[in-house]
Amino acid sequence: MADPRGFMKVVRKESGYRPLNERIYDYGEVEQTLNEDDRRLQASRCMDCGVPFCHWGCPVGSKIPEWQDALFHKEDREAYEILHSTNSFPEFTGRVCPAPCEKACVLNIHNEPVTIRENECATVERAFENGYILPNPPKVRTGKKVAVIGSGPAGLSAADLLNRAGHTVTVFEKNDAIGGLLRYGIPDFKLNKGVIDRRLAIFEAEGMILKTNVNVGVDVTREELMAEYDAIVLAMGAEQPRDLGVEGRELKGVYFAMDFLTQQNKVVAGQKIADDARLLAEGKHVLVIGGGDTGSDCVGTSIRQKAASVTQIEIMPKPPVEREDNNPWPYWPNTLRTSSSHLEGCERRWALTTKRLIGENGVVKQAEIAQVKWEKDEKGRWIMEEIPGTEEIIKADLVLLSMGFTQPVHVGLLDELGVEYDARGNVKVNQKKQCSVDKVFAAGDVERGASLVVHAIEAGKVAAAHVHSFLNVNK
Repeated sequence: MADPRGFMKVVRKESGYRPLNERIYDYGEVEQTLNEDDRRLQASRCMDCGVPFCHWGCPVGSKIPEWQDALFHKEDREAYEILHSTNSFPEFTGRVCPAPCEKACVLNIHNEPVTIRENECATVERAFENGYILPNPPKVRTGKKVAVIGSGPAGLSAADLLNRAGHTVTVFEKNDAIGGLLRYGIPDFKLNKGVIDRRLAIFEAEGMILKTNVNVGVDVTREELMAEYDAIVLAMGAEQPRDLGVEGRELKGVYFAMDFLTQQNKVVAGQKIADDARLLAEGKHVLVIGGGDTGSDCVGTSIRQKAASVTQIEIMPKPPVEREDNNPWPYWPNTLRTSSSHLEGCERRWALTTKRLIGENGVVKQAEIAQVKWEKDEKGRWIMEEIPGTEEIIKADLVLLSMGFTQPVHVGLLDELGVEYDARGNVKVNQKKQCSVDKVFAAGDVERGASLVVHAIEAGKVAAAHVHSFLNVNK
């Protein structure tokens, strides 16, 4: 290992964020970077722990101890190659992954894990700077054609590996730019879109075909798709948002979080939005309903749009600050998570339900909320009960619904293909990611349900391997 006693000599040092009073006025990435010497010292903290629980905790199986060692010894090319061997996009996960690897790190027993995520981002950035990452198109093409529907992390992961295997891969994206959730769901202050474009330029140089503004099922029919391609990978995500069925939902000023975030990302990219269609938080009291990462992104975006105030409410109880006895290391800690956006000026409240939205002249102005409690029934299931007498009215000129996603959108291609759905409404697949329709596979949120970017990347890897085997058998 880099230094068997490094963890005893060097304390954990995070990069930290840009100054608050600077970053809230732009959409530049909020995270800072450590200098090269400090970064190598952080890599030296990766101890000779015997069993690398970090590797176990990482959905893509990153060989973390090995590339930490290479990073420490200034073997930058080797560090990147090891990192890239299990993950097509370490530059993405190095920025937006919640780092389950760090939660499983042996040093996290004492809340001092190795800065794996930041080390990952630094490693891939140095590889780009040094010119190690260059197009490497396959020397031989197999003659097989694969269609990947959806260009989020799952679709691009599958497309990358299938293209490297020599198949001719076409990625279809219904929006005007490739990237899916990465492009339009994650704000630029967390993921600069130039990072995506840089990788896409490599893919195109390697022969991958990228098609935007194509709604498969409409612009390309089911029959055309099935006739032209030897295999199809569905990677459209789970885009059906969970709605809020309360009085006042129809009022102007109540929007789904993804509509709000997508529009702002397009504005940052230079697109013009008509004034009457612009979703703006400026001067408004913003209520974000939902306490997850997407809600956090709404908070940061609202602050940058100069909201008068931002309140984020969550129906579940406030998580503990430290692990509880029934949630031991190395499992994912069900503890309070605070993002950079929360630190920028947001009131966070828990165990609240929204009873109704109140408007004036068809425009939302207030929300009635109430406290709830959670108790287990006789079967051990958690049951929510509203606490009488806890109702209150709060200001809400802009309400953003960020309560997650229920399933992929069935209407359109999925229904036309005739794929089976599981009990949750996701596309049903077997262990090989195969759907009920011949030569059709699925990867990511479309078959798993809404989850992490890193889970989507791994699903794309798994699907690509099985598609490759399928194509080899059906030569």
